[in-house]
Parts: sequence; structure tokens; C-alpha cells
Amino acid sequence: MNNLSIVEALGQIAREKNVDREMVVQTLSDALISAAKRRYGNTENYEVEIDAAQGKMEVFAKMTVVEEVVEPSMELLLEDAQDIDSNAQLGSVLMHKLDFADFGRNAIQTAKQILIQRVREAERERIYDEFIGRVGTIESGTVQQISHGDIVLNLGRAEAAVPYKEQIRRERYRQGDAVRGLIFEVLKSSRGPQVLLSRTHPEFLKKLFSIEVPEISEGIVDIHGVAREPGERAKIAVSSTDERVDPVGACVGVKGSRVRAIVRELSGERIDIVPWIDEPDIFITRALSPATVTRCITDSRRRHAVVIVEEDQLSLAIGKGGQNSRLAVQLTGWGLDIITDEQYQERRAKQEKYQIVFRQIPGISELIALSLTTSGFDSVASIAEADLDLLQTVPGLETAETASSIRQSATQFLTEFGEIDINALEKSEAESAKHEPAADVADAGNDTVVPIQAEAEAVASDSIAPHSEEGMEVEDKESLSVGEGDADREAGKGDVAAIGIGAVDPEGGDDNTEAESEGTESEKSGEEPEQGV
Repeated sequence: MNNLSIVEALGQIAREKNVDREMVVQTLSDALISAAKRRYGNTENYEVEIDAAQGKMEVFAKMTVVEEVVEPSMELLLEDAQDIDSNAQLGSVLMHKLDFADFGRNAIQTAKQILIQRVREAERERIYDEFIGRVGTIESGTVQQISHGDIVLNLGRAEAAVPYKEQIRRERYRQGDAVRGLIFEVLKSSRGPQVLLSRTHPEFLKKLFSIEVPEISEGIVDIHGVAREPGERAKIAVSSTDERVDPVGACVGVKGSRVRAIVRELSGERIDIVPWIDEPDIFITRALSPATVTRCITDSRRRHAVVIVEEDQLSLAIGKGGQNSRLAVQLTGWGLDIITDEQYQERRAKQEKYQIVFRQIPGISELIALSLTTSGFDSVASIAEADLDLLQTVPGLETAETASSIRQSATQFLTEFGEIDINALEKSEAESAKHEPAADVADAGNDTVVPIQAEAEAVASDSIAPHSEEGMEVEDKESLSVGEGDADREAGKGDVAAIGIGAVDPEGGDDNTEAESEGTESEKSGEEPEQGV
């Protein structure tokens, strides 16, 4: 192979590997210098000249003219130098051209290996730089092979993998199938960059909506949150920056055309489209659709809400295997406690008993006792053993000094008197109720809650000495409710518009039993989903 053929081969390598030609030329130059060093000695006096236009490639050694040669690879006798250049003198530096044939087989093989290695590294670096900047985007490829559950995709210019845990469980793939996924990570390894795709990531659903819904890509409709159980069900919260555009309708499309395309892509994953609102109680109510919520009481400090539903709505709100409530928690970012009204009343009654106990602790006022019970504290020990950070989330105990003082008081109380048995209070209440005259009970009505404060204070008075409230002002209990909202108020009830889109048959058949069931439940609840644009 002549020099011209070698230069042409370099150009072909650059095109095939999609790397810079100048990098390939520089790599060849470094490889030839390495071969020269291997043949003539490890010195730094070699230069390579490559003229791609003329197909010339030459290697030179810088030689100094001397009277006596000490380093043959760097020095040249005067008479030998004058054979190269008649004007050579002692101390002159000549560029002595080296013959490739003198390099030897091993030196040439070394140069070849260096060239191959450098080109491969450059190709890997190019692939890594290309895909690291595309993390969070959707990429399509064809199934090349399936290895240990992982799918290897051919992206054309690179390979990608869909790990088993990032696949939708109900999906099955064969060689040659087209697969789309979200690039969620690009790793460097000894085998080159690893491009990892996911079909289960919540961002994948978000990107699919951005592709199918022009209003999202244009910025008219915003996606505020996505919650998924891949292949089963998902919830997505949307809002519109233009009051003329219905965000739910835009995502659904005409006759559900837009959301159907996404459902097909996700192998029948049901999608609930929820209108987002910056009011936690209403948003939580919508997120639990298709269940009807009676009341939602929120605690913004703990980002926790108590959701009250009717008995017949409890299973619907929780969902099969807790699916609906889990997705609502993921979507809203709030912890949810879903209970019936009866359970709520029982809880309130027990909290009142706890408040009676807590007020016996020095330094705890009626207001702080109410704060502690609504924050989930249900014993003196729970206060004494609580972290200061947790106590400081309780309204009225925001400072470290106050929280520490209350904890110390609870610890001392627990040491002196022990834990007060709430069951004893309940038993005392029951005994008192038995001794009430029948006429009084009848006049009270079935829903009347028998006061227990007197009985509880009587139980505690035998072991607890009276104490002052240390001058702490007691406010109205109702002022303590944090973020308490009613889902039935006029501002929120009519806006609940979570839409469940079932597993849609691509052919538009009647096999969508899950979607029909979902719609039936919604109808039972009395809600009317908003219509698409």
C-alpha cells in the first residue's frame, strides 16, 4: 500500500467512525513516532509530515552533526551529514528521512494497534458527548438482542440497553421490534459508553404527552406532576396558562385521540388526567378521583392530610391494593390518611381525651395540647421521646427553646406519674354513661358525645397535682386547624374533574372493560368529567 492509499484509508476511517479526520491524522502521526522510537530508540527528535492532498507521509529524525557520535539516534558524523546536505557543518541540525521498511514488523504492528485504539476511544467519547446531552429525551431503536432480561437496542450509530427493571412487565419483545424509551442515564465503562433507556420512568409519560399534545410543547398547558405504576395506572396533573384552553380537554383530544395514542404506547396503561390547582385540599380531592371526598383537612407543616369519605367510597378512594391512594400521594406530594366520617369522629373523641392528659403536663396550654394531638402525638411518651425537629413542626413549638422545654416537662411528668391510660378514661366514660338517667339519654340524642373532661380530670386528680399554665394565653380551638378545607364548598366541588382513561383498544372495539368500569364508578360518585376540546 502506497502513501496515497494510506491517506485515503484514513479518510474512510474518519467517515465510518464519525470522528474528526484531523484527529485520525494526528493519531497516525503519533503512531508512526511511536514506531520510530521502538525501532531507533526512545527519543523526542522525531517528526511526521502528512500531506493528505498529495498523499505524502514521511517520518524524519532530527540529527545533530558532531565529530564523534555518542547517541546514534540523535547524532550524525560530519561526513555522513554532508552526504545528505553538502552544506552541513559541525553543530548543524539535519532532518534525516527514515525509511518505513527499516521500522520492522513489530514497530508497524504497534503503530496499527495505537491507531485502532485511539480511533475507538475517540468514537466512544463522541457517542458519550452526544447522548449525555440528550438525557431526558425519548430515543427509538430496534431490538438487537435480549440478554438476561435486558433488551439491547440498535440506535443506528450506537447501542442502548433497556434494563429489566425499566421495562413494563406485561410487554414482550422480539428481535427487530421497534422500542421507544427515555434516556435516563449515560455511563462510561471499559466497553464504551452505556446508554440506558427506561419505559417506566414518570418523565417518559410526561414526554409522550409533550409529543402528542401541541399545547404542552407550546407552553400553553403545563404538567405539574406525574405518578405511575407502569403498565397499570397513572395520574397526571395539568393546568392551562390560557383560560380559553381546557387543559384536560387538550390532553384528551377529540374523542380521546391524543390520550389513546399514549395508552397504546404504554400497553394499555390507564391514565387519569387531573386539573391542577394551587389549593391542597381541592387538589387532593381531585387526585383521589373517581372517589367522592366528603372533607379534606390539611396540615401544611407536615404536608399531611386527613381525607374523609363516605363508607361506600372508602374502597374506591383507596383503590385495588391501595393503588389509587398511592398514586394520589405521589401526585400531590402529601401524606394521606383516608378514613370514614365515623372513624374521624372516633379519632376526634380520642384526641380530646389526649388533650385532657396533655394539659396536665406543666407548660402545655389548651392550644398546645390541641396542636400536639392534631400533629399525631398520642401519648406522653411520644412527646418525651420525640426529636426536637419533629416537635418544632407543631404549631406553638416552633422555637428550639420552647420545644425542648415541653419535652423536658413531658419527661419529668412521665417519671413522676407514668403514662395515663386512655382506655381507663374511656372505661370511666362508659361507666358514667351507664348511670345516666334514661330520660336524659333520650333527650341527648343518638349523636350526642358525652363529655369526658370532668371524668378524665377526676381520674387524673388523684395522682396529678394542680399546676398553672405559666401565663400562656389560650385561643379558640378552631383557630388551630391548619389548612383545613372542605371539599364540598362551592369553590371546589364543581371543579373536581379527574378523568380516567382506560385501556383503549387500538381498533376501537368493545374490550375496554376496565375503562367502562372506571366510568361507571365516576357516574356513581355523581361527578361529571370535563369535556375535551
